[in-house]
Amino acid sequence: MNIQQILINAFTPFIKTYWWIIPLLFLLSIFKTPFMKGMLGELFVNIVAKVRLDKRIYTLFKNITLPTEDGTTQIDHVIVSRHGVFVIETKNMKGWIFGDPQQKTWTQKIYRHTTKFQNPLHQNYKHTQTLQAALELDSGKVFSVVIFVGDSTFKTTMPENVVYAGGYIRFIKSKKQLLLSDHEVAVICNKIKANRLKPSLRTHINHVKHVKTIVVAKQKQDESFCLKCGKPMVLRTARSGVNQGKQFLGCTGYPACRAIKEVL
Repeated sequence: MNIQQILINAFTPFIKTYWWIIPLLFLLSIFKTPFMKGMLGELFVNIVAKVRLDKRIYTLFKNITLPTEDGTTQIDHVIVSRHGVFVIETKNMKGWIFGDPQQKTWTQKIYRHTTKFQNPLHQNYKHTQTLQAALELDSGKVFSVVIFVGDSTFKTTMPENVVYAGGYIRFIKSKKQLLLSDHEVAVICNKIKANRLKPSLRTHINHVKHVKTIVVAKQKQDESFCLKCGKPMVLRTARSGVNQGKQFLGCTGYPACRAIKEVL
């Protein structure tokens, strides 16, 4: 009997008894992916909205993909009411969150691991602008809301429209002034239905491709600027030393800034 047959005989009883462990591990691995975390965060927001917001006053739209001049933009949730239109961006994250409304990037810190991510207020700004244009609304009637879902803690003071999962209902209900008539609300809801792309897997895949294209373009743009002072980097050749003859990117702020980057 060879080794392969011995292993099969040894593990067959175990597999027959505990076969359910394999699909369980597979499901757990899926739930840890960024896509599933995003889906679960959005699902939580959906449930809270349906339970705590009066459907006669607030109309919830989810997963709205709108065409833009350069592609598409995808909005997690839009809530329409006589008190305004609320554009919601959901972040399912854990750890400490550091950020300022004016910063381009915020910081997530989990123990010793630090990660930068796009300022969600800036990210949601494009969403609100696109929706404003599509609905032909004044900016004072559209509110940006960023919701952090998951085990995260703000370590810097956040504006009132950046909240934990349970706080977004309070923010929405705090807007008590009547900004739209019942007729205007109906028109807005019809415009959203008419302007959004058909919710489908194909629509989502095309949007993801568009986002990846933007990310790659931005990375290339960032590579051409100095991380230290922000000035453009230029291609140079080492004239002496162990790297003589090799090319590198040097900051145009030299000699005040001596930052360099390797040419890959």
